[in-house]
Parts: sequence; structure tokens; C-alpha cells
Amino acid sequence: MKWQRPKVIPGTGLNAVRRDYQHITVKPYAGACGAEIFGVNISRPVPIEAIKEIKLAYLDHLVVFFRDQEIHPKGLKEFGRHFGTFHVHPFVGSLENHPEIMLVVKNPEDQYNFSGTWHSDVTFDQIPPMGSILCAMEVPEFGGNTLFANQYLAYDMLSDTYKRLLAGLRAIHSAENVYGESGDYNSSEYRDRHTGTDIKSDERAQNRTTHPIIRTHPQSGKKSLYVNEPFTVGIEGMLEEESEPILRYLVRHAVQPDICCSFRWEKGSVAFWDNRCLQHYALNDYPGQRRIMWRLTINGDRPV
Repeated sequence: MKWQRPKVIPGTGLNAVRRDYQHITVKPYAGACGAEIFGVNISRPVPIEAIKEIKLAYLDHLVVFFRDQEIHPKGLKEFGRHFGTFHVHPFVGSLENHPEIMLVVKNPEDQYNFSGTWHSDVTFDQIPPMGSILCAMEVPEFGGNTLFANQYLAYDMLSDTYKRLLAGLRAIHSAENVYGESGDYNSSEYRDRHTGTDIKSDERAQNRTTHPIIRTHPQSGKKSLYVNEPFTVGIEGMLEEESEPILRYLVRHAVQPDICCSFRWEKGSVAFWDNRCLQHYALNDYPGQRRIMWRLTINGDRPV
């Protein structure tokens, strides 16, 4: 196979943004995406002036991180309401008395983790979530990072010819391969080796919807790639043998290391990511240790 020179990442200037923040401190975390925010505790009332600046940092950096937070359900939901209404996952269990807060657990005896593949959340819905707020309640001594991949850059790095090919195409999304009766999470192997996160299945997993392969962000106006391996099952109007090589290329192209950020969790850390222009991946590299996360997901808009 002929060696090819690595692609050059276009200069989109995402992390070159320097705003004059008055109420928070924002420090870029990685070159492709991500920034840490200091000066707020999201489980206490956050002044509206600080919320406005958090929203700007969120749009600029795609995922923002907070450290040393005092996390409790009421305060987490009060913070989340500044960004929209809450999504309740149809197939994953929640914190008791708080259906909006997903409970993600890996116990020491579990071999598989939850979200251990590159994806954007719940793209099988007609109106997928805007984003998610993930809180670290208990973390392993080592490992367990979450990776994020910038889908603006994934789009920008495509050739102009390929962009023209994809323009106007719509991908078919479904939960059937993940949460369906014969999906990965319902396989005997997975259930025998993972007991922490409560996962259920029903007929809704067979539903299908379509979204544009190239999505335009409703606030930034930027274009991003919008396909992911677990939930994108085909391309509208194409035979499987026609769509399969296109999707196989795109899902690999979308998660190249140079457009990724790797976040190291600590107890009390919080990540708030933009599901419209990022994919993420939870690493499963902490055998014999426990990891407990709370996830509050914000409703979004129909992709265009």
C-alpha cells in the first residue's frame, strides 16, 4: 500500500477565539476542540451574565469542562434549564426519582462499558439532542478518558469533490443495531459481562429516520459531518452495496486523532458537549475499577 502524507487540518480558528470574558475564565484544553471553564459552581445558582459567557465558550470550543464541582440532582437540573428542556433516553435507566438524569455505571467485574464506540447521541430520533452534561461521580484510579472528535474539521478535511458528492444526501439512522432485540447491548455476551448500566429494549428500536449527511449548525452556521457508526445504517435512495463503502469511509475519516480531544476525568469533573458537531468515545481501559457518571441531556432541533 502506498504511503500517503497526513492531511493538513484547515485553519478554522476554533480555538484561536479570544473573548474578553468578565465572569468566567476560559482556557483551551486541546487544539481541535475543548476548553476548561473556571470560576463557577454549576450546582449553585449561576449568574445569568456567566451563563451567557458559558454559551459563547460552548459554541467556540464545542465541549467545555468544569472541575471540582459539587454535583447534586437539583443543582444540575437548574443549570441545565439555562440551555433547554431535558431529554429522557428511551432505552437507558436513570437515577432514582430523576428520569432526566441517566445513570452510567461500570462495576469492577464488568468487562464492557457503556458508550464504548464513536458516536453522536441518539441520532436515531427525528430531533436528536443538542448536547449532554456528563458528571463524574466516581472515577477509576487511572484510565476512563472520554474522547471527542470535531465534526466541523471532519467536514473541512474532505475534498471539494467529495463534499459535492455528499451535498443533498440523507443518511438513515436507527437504534436497531444497538438497542434492538438482536442489537449489541442485548447480546448474551454483553449482558453476561456488563451489569452496571440498566439497558432495556422495545419496538421503538426498529424505528428509522433520516438526517442530512452534512449538517449546518443552527447557531454557528458551520457545516459538519453528521454520520456515526452505531446509528447510521444506510443512505436514503441507495442500495446497501452502494452506501456501505461511503459510510465506511466517513465513519473512519470522522475520528482521526488530529481532530480529537482526550479528557481526563477527576471526581467532580463535568463535560458539556455539543452533540450537533461532535462525536465522543468512552475508553474502556480501567479493568477491575468502578466508574459512575450522571448524564443530563438537553433537547435539540431537527438537523438541516
